[in-house]
Amino acid sequence: MIDFKNASYFKLKAVDNSTYSSLISATFADGESILSTFKGIRDGVVFTNKRIIAINVQGLTGTKKDFTSLPYSKIQAFSVETAGIFDLDSELELWFSGLGKVKFEFVKNANVSAICKIISERVL
Repeated sequence: MIDFKNASYFKLKAVDNSTYSSLISATFADGESILSTFKGIRDGVVFTNKRIIAINVQGLTGTKKDFTSLPYSKIQAFSVETAGIFDLDSELELWFSGLGKVKFEFVKNANVSAICKIISERVL
């Protein structure tokens, strides 16, 4: 489960949507599909057309994984910070009703605009 007091995912880079599909597709609702997938050192984040799924790899071997479903319908606000000259990473902060804040940090070449569009189309 995400610790909403310290909920941060760092250095996420875009990966092929098939990276986590075998792990999470069994949990999909009817009509749910993957829109975008990102991977950090061990953890991952999948944006579907219905929710965000945060994958937290645990333990030394990485065989234990925690999957947290974050429905777009619970997002109250979001903030995006784009990459700059000295700060090369982009950040996305999401505030969830009754839960708290989650922060995703993306590497410099991540398409943060596309992520914002995904969220905007489902929240606004």
